[in-house]
Amino acid sequence: MTNPQIVALLAELQDAIMGSTLVKCAATDLGIQWAGWALASAFRTEKFYDLAGSGTFILLAHLSRFWGGASHVRQKVQTGLVTTWGLRLGTFLFMRILKDGHDRRFNHVRDSPGTFFVYWTVQALWVFATLLPTLMLNTEKRDVPLGTRDYIGWTMWGLGFATQAIADQQKWLFKGDPDNAGKFIRTGLWAYSRHPNYFGEILQWSGLWLSASSVMQGPQYLSVASPLFVWFLLRFVSGVPILEKQAMKKWGSDPAFQDYIQNTPLLWPWPKF
Repeated sequence: MTNPQIVALLAELQDAIMGSTLVKCAATDLGIQWAGWALASAFRTEKFYDLAGSGTFILLAHLSRFWGGASHVRQKVQTGLVTTWGLRLGTFLFMRILKDGHDRRFNHVRDSPGTFFVYWTVQALWVFATLLPTLMLNTEKRDVPLGTRDYIGWTMWGLGFATQAIADQQKWLFKGDPDNAGKFIRTGLWAYSRHPNYFGEILQWSGLWLSASSVMQGPQYLSVASPLFVWFLLRFVSGVPILEKQAMKKWGSDPAFQDYIQNTPLLWPWPKF
């Protein structure tokens, strides 16, 4: 067998391994979310919806490394960052729903098993689509030296993580102060963006894609759909539109709120001049 034939055979073997790992991750993802739906429907609760989602991110990141059989520095860092994100956000969201007792997104959903099933299935899609660059990276055998894209990407992730964590904490403390009952937050990071936590989320996944792209080839670059999907989902589907509608309904006639929305960017915190 000639050298070109060996190279071609190894490439085919690598593609088969990657495909197998991605399929197993997708099946595991769906299995977890559908099992979560069965339990949530039986008890008519959404209290562990977000916890199941973040936990699946962590599990798939580690399983993909195990099934992929490689353990390079970039893969270890990427998996560690996904784990850190999942532990912080999952814990925060679980504590928040325990405190609030419910999630308004599910007010007309929790009693409808069919609609609830759609929500859990969409969560499976969100997990897999968002995590795709990490899953592809963790099945990659080639060890490309760390470079500029890695360091920029990890810096973006760090800024996004800090932004999201700080914004979440600021709003948590604001809502926990009895003097702020019935008021909207416009201090801290919320003075520069009406949704700084979502901005941090988008920045984190964009940074992880940038680092993972260091070992991408050809069609793999299409996984840039991951951060774009996160942005689209938060900006046009499940995040900003719902919260903006609720805010307008609650404070729309308040001159202070009108001033806030007219002078504060919706998502991207552009500097004020």
